[in-house]
Amino acid sequence: MRLLSHTLRHIVLILLWAGAAAAQTPQPFRNGWVLDPVASELRFLSVKKQTIAETSSFAALSGLINEEGQARISILIDSVDTNVDLRNVRMRFLFFESFRYPEATIEAQIDPAVLADLPQTRRKMIDLPYTLNLHGVTARRVDRVAVTLIDLDRVAVTSTTPIPLKLSDFNLEEGRQKLQEAANVDIVPIGTVSFDFVFDRRGAGTAVETGAPAAAAPAKVALETEGNFDRTACIGRFEILSRTGNIQFASGSARLTPGSTPLLESVVDIVNRCPELDIEVSGHTDSDGSDATNLRLSSARAGAVAAYLVSKGVPPARISTVGYGESRPLVPNTGPENKRRNRRIEFSVRED
Repeated sequence: MRLLSHTLRHIVLILLWAGAAAAQTPQPFRNGWVLDPVASELRFLSVKKQTIAETSSFAALSGLINEEGQARISILIDSVDTNVDLRNVRMRFLFFESFRYPEATIEAQIDPAVLADLPQTRRKMIDLPYTLNLHGVTARRVDRVAVTLIDLDRVAVTSTTPIPLKLSDFNLEEGRQKLQEAANVDIVPIGTVSFDFVFDRRGAGTAVETGAPAAAAPAKVALETEGNFDRTACIGRFEILSRTGNIQFASGSARLTPGSTPLLESVVDIVNRCPELDIEVSGHTDSDGSDATNLRLSSARAGAVAAYLVSKGVPPARISTVGYGESRPLVPNTGPENKRRNRRIEFSVRED
């Protein structure tokens, strides 16, 4: 009896879909489809110490497919989930630089005719051309995906095999180096991505348009404690902020560049969420120029950062500044890249 019931449901499903697609042009995307973020998942796998594989995911996904088969998935980078708080923070600030690139997107055009027989096959493997926008880089790829009809109004699109991504192709190699130094581990420069996207058909009269799906602001999706941080979380975050290298100044001056603003906004948020702690902002330079000049410049740059924090409402009494000039290099001052790394701003909890 149960088998007969299942068979009848299957027949009804096919008849209903066939009726909907009876027009000359198949319409598998009739009314449009919207991503179910709870049922969907995007995972990436990384390998450290040559043999230790770690799988992470993103908690905030949104997406749509319109009636013409134009698809768009949005991934909010701040929602990266490695299951460890400070590891999440490292991934956001050091690797993905989410303060500069808050969103990644996947865009594709799916030919409706390719899926016209999905009610009969229930599952189809197709080669899908798509565009991946990640970390400021746009890449065009083709990968094989499986499209599975769950019922008339629900469909799943999944990767059939892990999709390899070379980090250098997306300007993520520097981020990998920062992660390696912060965690003191070796990380393989290639990762793999897999996904399970589940879509629900929109009701009649509510067709979706092509464009960005509605999504929460990136700053609201980070998987971390709400409200204030404890001391350990604050210290860890200041150490990570100090490694970003994204607070920069005009050459030879203490004038902050406009590109520094996104990270400084994140610094303001973290300082405000550590209200019981006083903060030291320290400036550092490379070895070009005299010791006295570098000492003055590093002090002035630390003061410029402190002034920015105060302008955003941080009480001046909570911030002290110090310039160390060239006396505390991270690496030897040999070559432009090492000198760039030594020109930096660091944050720490002031121990009084």
